[in-house]
Amino acid sequence: MIKLGVNSVLFKHFSFAEAAKQIALCGYDGVEIAAIQGMCEHLDLSRWKEQKNELLEIVQENGLSLLSTEVASLDEQRLLPAFEAAAEMKIPIVNVGPGGKMNVEEDLAASIDKLASMSEKAASFGVTLCVKAHVGNAIHNTPTTLRAMEAIPSPAFGIDMDPSHIHRAGEQAEEALPAVLNRVNHIHIRDCLGKDQGPGPIELQACGRGDIDLYGYCKAMVDGGYDGPVVLEVIGASPEHSLAQVSIVAAESYGYLNAILKNLGAR
Repeated sequence: MIKLGVNSVLFKHFSFAEAAKQIALCGYDGVEIAAIQGMCEHLDLSRWKEQKNELLEIVQENGLSLLSTEVASLDEQRLLPAFEAAAEMKIPIVNVGPGGKMNVEEDLAASIDKLASMSEKAASFGVTLCVKAHVGNAIHNTPTTLRAMEAIPSPAFGIDMDPSHIHRAGEQAEEALPAVLNRVNHIHIRDCLGKDQGPGPIELQACGRGDIDLYGYCKAMVDGGYDGPVVLEVIGASPEHSLAQVSIVAAESYGYLNAILKNLGAR
């Protein structure tokens, strides 16, 4: 069964306890705990040992699993404590962005080298490092993702396939997924209208609100035998968004994705 989760960055203006409660009430199986410096640090990598027991208790009390954590950065000074925290808290996947600039060969090579190096370190902790193609970054589409896959054989390296970035890179996400699926360990998911640089307002990132063929994407996922986590990642919540507003985005997306995956026999 494919597990559905939410990246806690959607609840960036609320505590992790509040986030976990709402995520569970929406019906999700688990949570990706955000450790994104400057955006949302429900997992504070500078003091994770102090937080560990409280965070684990919150997850357990709400009947959730810790599916992953997002660090975003390739900074070794952040990734090493993230790997240690993930190992201690039984979080199987650490997600990052590729960094660098799009269409700069030197940046792509540097990103791949860094991912290869950090994947070896992830392996020593028994966790998997996943990267996603990110609009504007060195790895930004399927061809550059394939470059990384070919260059990094480590089983501790995987792909976090986010259809919204592939969509905004000018591809059809449902057609692009099969090419990389054999190395996909994690899926970030959200919808978007158009192909602008940003994903748009949080309400329009709710699954089913945008232009991405998410049914086709989920079918490609299931047909390809994927059974890892599918995690809603909605960014851009502001202090003006109430707990109800961000929870509605999560609940609407759960209903949409759960119905699709049940129809496809994956839940």
